[in-house]
Amino acid sequence: MSAPIVIPATPLTTPDLEMFRGEPFDTLIKYVVDISRQRIALGGEMHADAEEELLKSGSTQADLWGGNLLPWLTPPRIEHTSLINIRPAAGNRAIEISDPQIRTAVEAIVKRWVSLPW
Repeated sequence: MSAPIVIPATPLTTPDLEMFRGEPFDTLIKYVVDISRQRIALGGEMHADAEEELLKSGSTQADLWGGNLLPWLTPPRIEHTSLINIRPAAGNRAIEISDPQIRTAVEAIVKRWVSLPW
């Protein structure tokens, strides 16, 4: 069975996130956001899995940024690291999102679609 990937239509709550626990990680959920369309895909074994779902739904590569969500920490934490973030042509040469404006946009989208006690 492959890890679930969800592009939510409504914000997810803590009980909703339980579907990801152990699929395949116990403490984190991979995410990819489309900063142009204000969408998020959660889940999968690799960020590329969620990235693929967003691309199939009409997103463009340049708008997609990935990271990890740690919803079961107190407080929950958003990480901005993913191999899909390595984009030398766009000025991002590392796995972490370096542009503060993109990081802020990513965090806002995650918080919009994942209702946690931030």
